[in-house]
Amino acid sequence: MRIVYFTHSLRSCWNHGNAHFLRGVLSELVARGHDVRILEPERAWSLENLIKEHGDAGLAPFRDAYPELGSRTYSRPEEGAAQAWGADLVIVHEWNDPELVAAVGRLRARGGRFILLFHDTHHRAVSAPAEMQGYDLGEYDGVLAFGATLARVYEKWGWGDRAFIWHEAADVRRFHPPAPEADRHGIVWIGNWGDGERSAELVEFLLKPARDAELPLQAFGVRYPEHAKRTLNRFGAHYKGWLANPRAPDVFAGHLTTVHVPRRFYTRMLPGIPTIRVFEALACGIPLLSAPWDDCEHLFRVGEDFLMVRDGAEMTQALRRLKHDADLRAQLVRSGLDTIRNRHTCAHRVDELMAIAERLRAPVLESAA
Repeated sequence: MRIVYFTHSLRSCWNHGNAHFLRGVLSELVARGHDVRILEPERAWSLENLIKEHGDAGLAPFRDAYPELGSRTYSRPEEGAAQAWGADLVIVHEWNDPELVAAVGRLRARGGRFILLFHDTHHRAVSAPAEMQGYDLGEYDGVLAFGATLARVYEKWGWGDRAFIWHEAADVRRFHPPAPEADRHGIVWIGNWGDGERSAELVEFLLKPARDAELPLQAFGVRYPEHAKRTLNRFGAHYKGWLANPRAPDVFAGHLTTVHVPRRFYTRMLPGIPTIRVFEALACGIPLLSAPWDDCEHLFRVGEDFLMVRDGAEMTQALRRLKHDADLRAQLVRSGLDTIRNRHTCAHRVDELMAIAERLRAPVLESAA
């Protein structure tokens, strides 16, 4: 199958979490023999920030980890959209310019015979609905939504059974436990500050518990304002800056545990949607503790795959337990790995994508017969 994916950036994961899942899924598609083409705009915001901070060397981790993947750039939406001609399946991510989204739709209207999907992995459908409804999706066959609650938003907007749930997942070719195991110390947090969406939560569920449990904390991420860095310093945490995602497994391997602190939109308005870091951490075999969120889709076995707490005091208690209980750590690792390997790998998501494409292709084939 010839597949075209329009992304904000394949090469940069600087404040671009979708790149994690995208790389894993596209790598799996290539491994299965599909003809995959990736398009991204020139001067992509994420890529420009990465180059500004780290130069061309910032791209080396991606190139080393994904030698089979590459992307083409375009300068104008119509130029980019034209690259979809002749494809069997085209996917356009929501972090693209609305003009590009519309241009691909126009190409489809002019006779493109490809299946066309819109891929939404963000909370803007509830945090900025007018902005998302401004996208011209009239020629699109369906929406890939990274959780059931987001899919229901699209259902209410008239997509009905063409709003498909397509969760993120772990790229287990790269994200797996270390071999052999080495000494582990302290806590690691990999995530961005969050534009004020979880500032108080990071203090309650990460910074204060780490200090009170007397566990050293390293924090990686970007877009930390000066006041955030001062907050980390006040609690004794060490801010390490941007971490290229392919290097996350090695960082996980050196730490005793990691913590998940969801943004408020994913606890209040889009429950049931974990971030990619939950899948990646469990795949790497590091014990995970989580601030509260509603796993309403039963993606995991809460209490077995990871521990969920209700408040900061419980987080402190859980950290102390993990610190001293090697059996508990081992049990969480075994259970979390089992769930990822059985349900949440990029191979599972490719199977789901192929099933969606086949379902949407069937009416087209019938009408052409």
